[in-house]
Amino acid sequence: MNYAGLTLVFSCSNGAVSIVLWVLSVAMVIVGVIGVVMPALPGHMLILAGLIVGAWANGFTRVGIWTLVAIGVIAVASYGVDFVAVALGAKRLGASPRAMTGAALGTIAGLFFGLPGVIVGPFVGAVIGELSTHSDFAKAGKAGVAAWIGFAIGTAVKVAMAFLMIGIFLVALIF
Repeated sequence: MNYAGLTLVFSCSNGAVSIVLWVLSVAMVIVGVIGVVMPALPGHMLILAGLIVGAWANGFTRVGIWTLVAIGVIAVASYGVDFVAVALGAKRLGASPRAMTGAALGTIAGLFFGLPGVIVGPFVGAVIGELSTHSDFAKAGKAGVAAWIGFAIGTAVKVAMAFLMIGIFLVALIF
């Protein structure tokens, strides 16, 4: 496909500028991959921005708009993974709807406390939610563990999505 307008506007024919853009692109992707597991950084969005800069460095000749749109859809979808995984993890082991809601709220609250908050938040939220329904500490603990397992699976899925984004970009760039 010919994106002549974009190529003319965003083309980087200067070799030095292209090198700077590629270095910036790689740095943004590396920080983004770190950000996928660190709550203070918008990991998938940094990866997306880095890949857009990489496509720009190449004048959008190898990596086109539709490839970047597909990568962008994956980046946006990644933000729902945490909440869905935590809730499904809690539900899978028979937690109450309040425990699932508590796990989701615990995930959100945990964001304000950095990495420890993100790890502990779903567990605490699910336990509190389950205790508000049943007074059974064993069942509440089971709901908390299930929420945490869901969180761990969600993190693994987010890491996989990050590498999928990078892989799609590299395939388009190389082939």
